[in-house]
Amino acid sequence: MSTRLLFLLSIITFISPTISTTCTSNANTGFRASLRHINANCGLPKDEIISRAVQRSSKRVKTLFSTSKIFTTSTNPVASTRILVGPSEGEYLMDLAIGTPPRPYSAMIDTGSDLIWTQCTPCVLCVDQPTPYFDPLASKTFFRHTCSSSFCQALDYPLCFSNICVYMYSYSDGANTAGVLANETFTFGISSNNVTVPNIAFGCGNLNEGSLFNGSGMVGLGRGPLSLVNQLGPSKFAYCLTYFFSPISSPLLFGSMANLNNTNVITGPVQSTPFIINTALPSLYYVSLIGITVGTALLPIPASAFALNLDGTGGVIIDSGTSISYLQMDAYNLVKQAFQTQVNLSMVSNDNFGLDICFPSPPPPFVTVKIPSITFHFDGANMTLPELNYMLYDGSTGLYCVGIGPSTDGSIIGNFQQQDMYVLYDLENGLLSFAPASCDQM
Repeated sequence: MSTRLLFLLSIITFISPTISTTCTSNANTGFRASLRHINANCGLPKDEIISRAVQRSSKRVKTLFSTSKIFTTSTNPVASTRILVGPSEGEYLMDLAIGTPPRPYSAMIDTGSDLIWTQCTPCVLCVDQPTPYFDPLASKTFFRHTCSSSFCQALDYPLCFSNICVYMYSYSDGANTAGVLANETFTFGISSNNVTVPNIAFGCGNLNEGSLFNGSGMVGLGRGPLSLVNQLGPSKFAYCLTYFFSPISSPLLFGSMANLNNTNVITGPVQSTPFIINTALPSLYYVSLIGITVGTALLPIPASAFALNLDGTGGVIIDSGTSISYLQMDAYNLVKQAFQTQVNLSMVSNDNFGLDICFPSPPPPFVTVKIPSITFHFDGANMTLPELNYMLYDGSTGLYCVGIGPSTDGSIIGNFQQQDMYVLYDLENGLLSFAPASCDQM
């Protein structure tokens, strides 16, 4: 990486003749965009889509929770940068455009990281993507950041070359991107409702490795100053994820459009719980999970299972890039035991999905099996999941599986559990709000 980076530094002076000295973007911008699942319209059977999503999620949860451990022990800036960013894999793509004139591209959204970036020419090393690499010389509104700009200083470990800000993000799953930190005009929205926002700071990547999963970059929606949500202002966004296998895209709303006033689609009470700050991983969205009910049984989960520890380990994250949920081992074992007790069928493992709270289809005379409900109890809010949000069917094996896995560290509330739920991230007030909703009607 270091040799390639030196080569990158030797060519960045040819990217643009102008260096930015300001970094002001439009405030109070409200718009709606669309999200599509990375495996949407790819012709894969449902079993394969679930299997791939669980595999990605398993990898993501391991890297998310390895982040805080290495951060607290690492003194090497480059190593710390690699760990701080977390995983690059996600589940949903967002369509947008960059530059003047605008060049369309799609990017993975990630609530686990901050930086917005795409691959740019000249390309020292790039990976395949569905759209052409962004050419800064073809845009009238491209500006590079100086080393003294506030956005450059917001990088964990900014690099400086001829007063040009150079970024390097190494994700903990092995992907990485490096290039010039720049300002550019971005276009968001749907068809005639497009919104153009100037002066968005982003990474123009000339050196990139890893998988983009049918996208052309990444849009960070984390809590840090470089994330899209914080650059747009006010700092809030919302999504309403349609059914996992639905052909209908999911709405993603920013700024003034991210509100809970759409009573036409909200089908239940709005509840809110405060975010918790993890100083080791300040960009991630931690919440206070205080208990779980399976069926009618409030499980005797110790408080330590969900506690955020002083060293940054543990805790509970709500995440858009993880499909199924993962629970700390003590909590998971109690959930597993509760299902084993309450479902009158033999419990088996499913190697195809990589899940082990699974039950075979009941034998003749096919009596109805009652699946117990699941409720997550947060500080000030209860999230009761519809059966569709946690039961997965494997047609190849005839097994019904609970879409929850074990974690050796903290816990994650994944996007599968957030289907048909309006979820609002209000950074300004430090609240996560949610309500059941008919997302396909938005």
